[in-house]
Amino acid sequence: MIFVTGGSGLIGSFLIPALVAQGHAVRALYRRQIPAIDSAARVEWVEGDVLDGLALRQALEGVTHVFHCAGLVSYAPQDEAALQQTNVEGTANVVDACLDRPGIRLCHVSSVAALGSHAAAADLPAGAPQLVTEDAKWDLGAEHNAYATSKYLGELEVWRGVAEGLSAVMVNPSVVLGPADWERSSTRLFRYAYNEHAFYTPGNINFVDVRDVVDAMLHLTLRTAVSGERFILSGGAVPLHDFLAQAAACFGKKAPSVAVPDWAAEVIWRAEHVRSLLTGARPLITKDTARAGRKSVEYQSQKVQQVTGRGFRPLAETIEWCCRNVKQNSLGSGAVVVY
Repeated sequence: MIFVTGGSGLIGSFLIPALVAQGHAVRALYRRQIPAIDSAARVEWVEGDVLDGLALRQALEGVTHVFHCAGLVSYAPQDEAALQQTNVEGTANVVDACLDRPGIRLCHVSSVAALGSHAAAADLPAGAPQLVTEDAKWDLGAEHNAYATSKYLGELEVWRGVAEGLSAVMVNPSVVLGPADWERSSTRLFRYAYNEHAFYTPGNINFVDVRDVVDAMLHLTLRTAVSGERFILSGGAVPLHDFLAQAAACFGKKAPSVAVPDWAAEVIWRAEHVRSLLTGARPLITKDTARAGRKSVEYQSQKVQQVTGRGFRPLAETIEWCCRNVKQNSLGSGAVVVY
């Protein structure tokens, strides 16, 4: 029996059908309503929340493996408390529930954000990217956004569990791409390209196909006994403009053509911050999103490729798959929500 949290999210909505297709018995947590995903009818759904430790303990009866995919992704200042609750306290509850049932194996979905902020190395040539591996150290003296901090502290809860005897592995995906609700998370990048926005910010985007994320999670958790290790999942890095241009071309739309200079981005996020304070509305751009990608960073995935023996899909294939499915399931039907 395999237990999954976060089944309505991008990763969870592809992980659950993959588990069912392999013949596994799946039990999954949901909060408000059972998500409309493939194979949902073949899943044992349990209503609850990762903040409810007692419900988690009950849900893990008879379970052998846990995939903890539930998490909050947000850079809005209003969500700092929610990030702490979901990504840190929720993960602590999952770890404690696993520890109460010896023999359970946990796969925790973290993020490359948990690897910390990375200043350009002084000895790197101008413009050369900094290559980041799983050995990156969290700089306690550096400034980190609330989301990154919450994912780092969530990882510490898993490390605590490992120290207490839990068999656990962690995956650190970069920007996960897949055909889902383009009003949420990274899939909004495709909506941005489809709407033919003219502006883009300089910088790189590290990406990974959601199917590759699921494949790696299944292999690491079910086919190996590796424990107390984390694995970066990233298919590569490209300039954000190139990504948006490829997505726009796939939709038959115009690519963005106006680069937003750093000074303009700084002005915009400050104006948005003031507007959100005055109106209570969520900012369209924050300090963290305005500054994302300015430092040239590439996350290295050789470690997971050596363990699994598998590579990652090229960006062009992922973009074509995402655009085609968004067209079929969202644009053609007049609905935006797929999962």
